Amino acid sequence: MTDFTQALASLRRPGLLIRAARYGQQGYDRKRDLKRIAGGEEIPAPDRAVKRLMDLEAELEYSRRSRDAAYSASRHVETLIALMAEARALFNRGPVAV
Repeated sequence: MTDFTQALASLRRPGLLIRAARYGQQGYDRKRDLKRIAGGEEIPAPDRAVKRLMDLEAELEYSRRSRDAAYSASRHVETLIALMAEARALFNRGPVAV
């Protein structure tokens, strides 16, 4: 779990992305949103979900920084919402559905 903690602590993203993701956590529903965002047939455990979401977020961040025409800010925000909620569930062992 230390790897997750260090990786999450080292993330530096624009304030607007972070604020949007914090605001969006109100409507995050793990069952509904995680499969759509992270892909896959099953809903993974929070530790596996965080790993997958961190990989997806890194790809989106690379696209953003390289000014890729295919970059989607809304997809980035969705991924950050899920990442924040899943990390909270992983560290607090509490529910993530709102």
